[in-house]
Amino acid sequence: MRHSSPEFAALAENGTILRCLVGSTVHGTAVDDQGDRDEMGICVEPKEYVVGLRRFDQYIHRTRPDGVRSGPGDLDLTVYSLRKWMRLALDGNPTVLLPLFVPDSQVVRRTPLADELRAQAHRFATRAAGRRFIGYLRSQRESMLGLRGGRKANRPELIERFGFDVKFAHHMVRLGIRGVELMETGRITLPMAEPWRSWLVALRTGGHTREEALDEARALEDRLLALVAAVDLPDAADREWADRWLVDAYERVWSGGEPGAGVTPRPAARGPAR
Repeated sequence: MRHSSPEFAALAENGTILRCLVGSTVHGTAVDDQGDRDEMGICVEPKEYVVGLRRFDQYIHRTRPDGVRSGPGDLDLTVYSLRKWMRLALDGNPTVLLPLFVPDSQVVRRTPLADELRAQAHRFATRAAGRRFIGYLRSQRESMLGLRGGRKANRPELIERFGFDVKFAHHMVRLGIRGVELMETGRITLPMAEPWRSWLVALRTGGHTREEALDEARALEDRLLALVAAVDLPDAADREWADRWLVDAYERVWSGGEPGAGVTPRPAARGPAR
């Protein structure tokens, strides 16, 4: 895969400003026999990958070969360029927003530039983000139900054990909880607070039925729809601020004023170190 090349591994290793845990572990809802370790990073690529002909959007590293599903103990790492991460975050991508709120104990690597970015987390709480949470919730529900437009379940062992894919169900309900919290407070609490944390763990281990999960998701979706319509938040993120901040951040890194990718690194033979 192009995104997993040694060249991109080196760019990510040398330019990372933030790397942290994401996924069920950081939410506090991981189940030992169902999860891998998901990490996300943000890096500043060298100037020639921004103003030259070369391009870097993201680096992907997986313990398992491409096409093989990850399991317990495996690492799935995605390191985005700062520009791509910003575009996704401004649009309210639920997963991409997590590094803004991850507690220090779950941060693998961080620079002062990352601290500066995390201090601006409030700028990403928008009604557009709420709409994205609704869209992702619906997608997980379609996947769980096997409806057209949803992904086919690739976890037959969960269906055999519980009667439905509890991982899709978990994501569906979790997205509703997180979307409501972001609209009501402007933040996402990590790990998730009780009683939802225990409820979701129980869902993943057979403690709730598919119908119960669907009922909770419907209630959360209705609440989220009402909040998006009425909450006192910007309709969309401030892209002019983001553009100014990105230009300044890249110029500081390239001039050596901030840790990051000042020169093109040699290709690495493996994924970025933790």
